[in-house]
Amino acid sequence: MQRIDVNGLDPSKPHWVAAVEAPSRDWSAAPGCRAHARFLVDGERKAPSLSQFELFDSRAECLAWIMANRRELSDQMPGAKIHPVPLADWLLGLS
Repeated sequence: MQRIDVNGLDPSKPHWVAAVEAPSRDWSAAPGCRAHARFLVDGERKAPSLSQFELFDSRAECLAWIMANRRELSDQMPGAKIHPVPLADWLLGLS
């Protein structure tokens, strides 16, 4: 999903995304970023992104996707912890 399409989502139902925080400044997965910069995870590239991400209907679906793709995610985003968060909370900077 593209971030510009977020306004078209049904606000009455929860939406979950995989999020990641840069473990260090100038992280190899996001050169030039600051330490603790927040990103969503692009489902196609399995890499950090601010504009494209995978969307899930439940926390369990998001966790299952993270586990199913953990090898690729670990290779693309070394040293980072990937976790499921509600999209609304992430957009508001609450998680």
